[in-house]
Amino acid sequence: MSVHVGTSGWSYDHWAGVLYPHGLPPHERLGRYVQAFGTVELNASFYRWPRDATFAGWDRRTPEGFVLSVKAPRGLTHAKRLYAPERWVERISGAWHELGTTRGVLLVQLGPGQERDDARLDYFLSRLPWWVRVAVELRHPSWHDEGVYRLLEARGAAYCVMSGANLPCVLRATAPFVYVRLHGPDHHHLYGGSYDEDSLRWWADRVREWEGSGRDVLVYFNNDGDGNAVRNAGRLRELLGR
Repeated sequence: MSVHVGTSGWSYDHWAGVLYPHGLPPHERLGRYVQAFGTVELNASFYRWPRDATFAGWDRRTPEGFVLSVKAPRGLTHAKRLYAPERWVERISGAWHELGTTRGVLLVQLGPGQERDDARLDYFLSRLPWWVRVAVELRHPSWHDEGVYRLLEARGAAYCVMSGANLPCVLRATAPFVYVRLHGPDHHHLYGGSYDEDSLRWWADRVREWEGSGRDVLVYFNNDGDGNAVRNAGRLRELLGR
């Protein structure tokens, strides 16, 4: 079993002096990031899906064993709300092919206003190739039901465990791997604040439990402000002995 801890994204100007030396050109940030962490979640793909050649370039530029998870495009998740997903599934499959051994998990984040629709979610998951591991982040409360968890289990898809303001923190494992997104401890604003020592130790215990049950675990910190994600991810790795 494997445990991977990293951040959501890597190219942030305000990480200068935290992870990156001041003045480091943006195109050199990934090379510095992979010296500190063994995984990252690509968020830019949500706004603009990269070309296949770009995915192939990331595969070449990252060391053996590095894991790149990718956030699904908003054109699929927020504009079409998973409806008629075939065109996007084809593009995602092409990108996954280019990532090769670097490929991690496809994160499918549904909008907070998207209510439960089991048939639509099931159809989308059925269209994905078996070799694309997928985690689904469900923010609308209507999704949090045993029937949905059973659907995810049947498709081998992970329920995305979340931490953040006004988000449900449901510790549910529905796949051979667990996918965790930590959006920050601030109770009023997403992506804000830094997790304290007690909170990080609590999450370390949860990771050990999932790993002990025979599951891979991927954890991404999304509280990028002030470099909190970098510090929190580094400390969690220390607590896990990684």
